[in-house]
Amino acid sequence: MDSTQTRKPYPSDLSDEAWELIGPVLESWKARHPSVSGHTGRYDLREIVNAILYQARTGCQWRYLPHDLPPPGAVYYYFGTWRDDGTTGTVHDLLRWQAREQRRRRPDPSAVVLDSQTVRASTNAPRDTTGLDPGKKSPGRKRGLAVDVLGLVVAVVVVAASVHDNAIGVALLERVAAQEPAVRKAWVDAGFKNAVVEHGAAVGIEVEVVHREPGARGFAPEPKRWVVEQAYGIWMLHRRLARDYETRPDSAVAMIHWSMIDVMVRRLTGAATPTWRDTPPGGGDGGR
Repeated sequence: MDSTQTRKPYPSDLSDEAWELIGPVLESWKARHPSVSGHTGRYDLREIVNAILYQARTGCQWRYLPHDLPPPGAVYYYFGTWRDDGTTGTVHDLLRWQAREQRRRRPDPSAVVLDSQTVRASTNAPRDTTGLDPGKKSPGRKRGLAVDVLGLVVAVVVVAASVHDNAIGVALLERVAAQEPAVRKAWVDAGFKNAVVEHGAAVGIEVEVVHREPGARGFAPEPKRWVVEQAYGIWMLHRRLARDYETRPDSAVAMIHWSMIDVMVRRLTGAATPTWRDTPPGGGDGGR
């Protein structure tokens, strides 16, 4: 049954086809986690996911979730529980394998691209989880990202902006080596130094530094590395990622995973991803 039939659907809602991709995983989780009284919860899990995706797309605060979605406390309970027990990561990785197979790739990547992105953090982020990026002169947090050649997320870390790219690169390589043993190649930009190259060799991953073309001015896509810039651009369809609004860094990681879950289910089902430029049915300002 379509869980949105009692309310007007939002553009971020899962389609029936999309729910078929992730619903069995979450329903199986629910069956394994009954309450103390024996029931399995009063809220439809599809509506819980719809609420998380609504927040990811709109960037709203938890308490500003619409009243026709489950209560913010219930939504955050599932968001936090799935974050902590690895369910979010499991759903994300299953979809990445399917998205790769759809593009006639092997489920497990053999190469990744590493990069870091500095973003401002909201005022609710604890001071000890934020810092100043000395290169960009920007306060906040850094997102360390490893993507495959399709721009799909393989590993992500969120740290204070003051953390050097070398430490981020090492942490990413550790996660990639542990989670994706088939990876043998990684491309990075010149911001990553010899320490990352040496650590890659230690974990069996050849790290190649991609240098900017001499004389290039302004933005110029770099060979191999352009896919990570594309990933950042796709993220910006999700306003929750325009800044780091999360109190906890692991919540920031989970929100990145949910945003990519949204991207991948749309790719797998052939659904278009509406942007803020799209005019809604009946006219309007497109969300401006």
